[in-house]
Amino acid sequence: MKNLKIKPLSKEQIIISIDRLTRFKAPEEKYLRVFSDILTANLITPKLKKSELERMDYSEIRELAEFVINYSLKETGLTPEDDCFINQRLLDYEKSVFKIDGSVEALLKNKISYKAALSLLPPEEYLPLNLKWLKSLAASPDIVQEREEKSLLYPVEKVLICEGITEETLLPVFARILGFDFNRNGIYVLSAGGKNQVVKTFYKLADILKVPLFVLLDSDAGENYREILPRLRSCDKVHVLKIGEFEDALPLHLIEKTLQYATKNISLAPADDIDSAPSRVEYLENFFKHRGLHEFKKSEFASMVKNNISDINDVSDEIREVIEEIKCLRKGDKVIRK
Repeated sequence: MKNLKIKPLSKEQIIISIDRLTRFKAPEEKYLRVFSDILTANLITPKLKKSELERMDYSEIRELAEFVINYSLKETGLTPEDDCFINQRLLDYEKSVFKIDGSVEALLKNKISYKAALSLLPPEEYLPLNLKWLKSLAASPDIVQEREEKSLLYPVEKVLICEGITEETLLPVFARILGFDFNRNGIYVLSAGGKNQVVKTFYKLADILKVPLFVLLDSDAGENYREILPRLRSCDKVHVLKIGEFEDALPLHLIEKTLQYATKNISLAPADDIDSAPSRVEYLENFFKHRGLHEFKKSEFASMVKNNISDINDVSDEIREVIEEIKCLRKGDKVIRK
């Protein structure tokens, strides 16, 4: 390492790097990407191309990247320490959640001075959950208890795969209304971006995860359900909605309340005949179009619904059922709901 010439990472770049390294993502993918970005941008001599890094041993990539990061910490005026307590806890956590072989473990067995890097972080109220959790690793004797007390999400215990942003936005809110906080219980929600993407996401995660996967599908996703079924592990679960899309599972009065909220400054008649519409999404698209509102967007509508959820009466029976199934999912259980 004596002949290395390094362009130090800035404080902001160090924070970004440790943020990316501690997100919920496949360890091999995130570590290689972060380390490669650091080495191609900040290692001046020897100058390495990405094609050269792809041919290098993982342990060599790790040693170079950790050296650059720790050198950069020194340049900010900090003193990197050899205390690898946080590193070991991160390694143990990743191994408990992901299937990791020896080469990937070589990436995780690094000596990045997280303890020094933590001093660069802004106040806790401005931190994403993964960095709040990283800070807790330095001192908390029980990281599960810390997650439950501070609603930290990490360590992740279950992953919920859904089709779109509506489910991702609203399911945690409905769960909280019912007394089951996703973040306190380590439930990571992942919007796949469509039925076909759900299958691809499930295949990928089922191959690399040790924790249970819960898959939520719209009622028209029969083909996707059949594609998932043969790959279900004993700990996974699928719920196919009884009717329509997730918007169809929302209580009628909650949608009406949301639309009244959306049109409160517009002198037009409120929504009607929602329940007789063949599709809630189709109705909403027409409602927004014909009442002079902007184009209907699921993400914006989900945010409006979120703001109008007030109590357990706003949670439909099927949504209660979905949340109860997520709550009860355990390693070793295999349940298929269709």
